[in-house]
Amino acid sequence: MAVYKPEGSLISSRSNILSLKSPAALQDAFIQGKTLEARAICCDCDHNLILDLGCMKGVIPRAEAAIGIEAGDVRDIAIISRVNKPTCFKILCFAKNEDGSDYAILSRRAVQEECKKEYIDSLLPGDIIPVTITRLEPFGCFVDIACGIISMIPIDFISVSRISHPCDRFINGQSICAVVKSIDECGKITLSHKELLGTWEENARSFNIGETVSGIIRSVESYGIFVELSPNLAGLAEPKENVKTGQQASVYIKNIIPDKMKVKLIIIDAFEAQYTKSEPKYFIDSGHIDRFVYSPDESQKVIETVF
Repeated sequence: MAVYKPEGSLISSRSNILSLKSPAALQDAFIQGKTLEARAICCDCDHNLILDLGCMKGVIPRAEAAIGIEAGDVRDIAIISRVNKPTCFKILCFAKNEDGSDYAILSRRAVQEECKKEYIDSLLPGDIIPVTITRLEPFGCFVDIACGIISMIPIDFISVSRISHPCDRFINGQSICAVVKSIDECGKITLSHKELLGTWEENARSFNIGETVSGIIRSVESYGIFVELSPNLAGLAEPKENVKTGQQASVYIKNIIPDKMKVKLIIIDAFEAQYTKSEPKYFIDSGHIDRFVYSPDESQKVIETVF
């Protein structure tokens, strides 16, 4: 069974490199119906994509650039944005330029249709899949599920600890895991991320009363300051002057109260600093989950996701 991954996963593979090595190798890939990847180097004035196949040029006609382009369901920005990026395709045929040189006519849509039929249409809520982040917006992040087919993780589904923008957590091009949250009647998939980052108890287990640890200021309120200790765990610190959202902090852990899901903190220092974002720490990164319970057993409040 073919494995379908986000666009860009194939381009450096040995099989892909060998298939682009010569016209004869491309001919073999055409006969076998292989899915390949190459870098798009231009989008012409008619919105046809030009790819550098190494041994020759390839052309993806506008209508073959993505599912939904011809029907108008997908905008042409989906084609333009492929320039200078790895782009998947199947070879439809070969043709000759006016000067007699060969070029290949390609289809990205054919790859996506196959991927949808063989992979995406079989996904169920609760399935955990690899995705690649393609765009960050204030309301969430768009991700490539496979072969350039796009879904979204709403900002509230990124982590339990609230963030002001997805760029607080991710960068474009980053590979992450996600879980299928829901599939509507039209087949549109919405993803989530926070269920993979561990329960309250799993995260709290990394901290001890009396420790001073690092954190990020996420919200400043009149009654206290919320400090993120990990993406799925935040504590409340006592009010302190000159503290701003987004600052780094060192915090003293005053108390940990599982039945109330509270971590009480004291801010030792808060300061401006830009640190490299760490890769997500997943407590589960594959398979399927039917139910995720964030709250501890002893908590009176139950926080859960049912898929």
